[in-house]
Amino acid sequence: MIVVVGAGGFIGSYLVDTLVGEGFDLVAADISDVAREHYDSLGVPFVRLDITRREDFDALPSSGVEAVVHVACLQPVDVSEEAYDPMGYVRVNVIGTLNILEYCRGAGVGTVVYTISHRGVQALWDKGDVITEEVTQALKYAGDYAMYAISECAASDCVRHYAEKHGLRGVILRLPPVYGYGPHFQGYREGKPVKAGFSVFIDKAIGGETIELWGDVDCARDIIYVKDVVTAIVMVLRNEDARGLYNIASGVKTSLRRQAEETVEVFTGENGRSSLVYRPELPNQVESFIYDISKAKRELGWSPRYGLREMFQDIKVEMESRRFEYLVEGREKKMTSEKMHGGREGEGG
Repeated sequence: MIVVVGAGGFIGSYLVDTLVGEGFDLVAADISDVAREHYDSLGVPFVRLDITRREDFDALPSSGVEAVVHVACLQPVDVSEEAYDPMGYVRVNVIGTLNILEYCRGAGVGTVVYTISHRGVQALWDKGDVITEEVTQALKYAGDYAMYAISECAASDCVRHYAEKHGLRGVILRLPPVYGYGPHFQGYREGKPVKAGFSVFIDKAIGGETIELWGDVDCARDIIYVKDVVTAIVMVLRNEDARGLYNIASGVKTSLRRQAEETVEVFTGENGRSSLVYRPELPNQVESFIYDISKAKRELGWSPRYGLREMFQDIKVEMESRRFEYLVEGREKKMTSEKMHGGREGEGG
């Protein structure tokens, strides 16, 4: 049996659907009930789990669990100063991960797979070097994402500790920006709702609107499609020799210019073709980075199946099918409620 913690989120939703299709026996767990009805329809047991509450883990199976896939975290949805909450990152990402590891130890779970952002090596971005797994941490201690990255690095160290001390098979998958259709299309900046950059391009291409490209349009970075991430997780679950840190990335750089061009090619419809307007005088927030994925290829037999064009084509299919529309709508309602009541998106899942 597999337990997926964070099953109601973006990666978790794709993962559970894939595991069901692959015939795995599993339990879905998340702090939010948004996915409960969907998992009921799949025949997947659902447990409401706040990973910061040790007592919540009593609702999970106490035996017979082979692996836990941990894709739950608190992310910086609102990076405004008033939303700054370093204790929240420690409570959810560090204490929550320790609770998961203690559950694994007590229930005799042999494997934990933990997905993390690549922001733990942000100090190496823009240097031009290909980043390998030999570098586990290179933190940037300033900026909106610093405490998030610090907490994830601490959580990763906890996984490594439990692997060394308790014999747990710990696998950490380091991810660059993960693209796909799901509930990550919107966040907040300075208290106002904003869409992720690539979804803005998609909306404008569908509407035939002009797309403005700011700053250095040839600045390029490594990105990955959510379905390639899920495939890597499945391969880890099936490979008992997999251990330690793996970069799960495309291994190539994609420029802002090419991303916009491919978006227009795939999403142009009845509203006409969007034109690209270059505004080099305005700053963009694109940083450059690329990851070595040779370890994942060698040890897992994994490599990304989706190039940029194929990724956008598949996102279009997912959008039109509305397969995970309940997640998009659920996140919008959840974020609106939490903005009104002072809560935080993503806690525990």
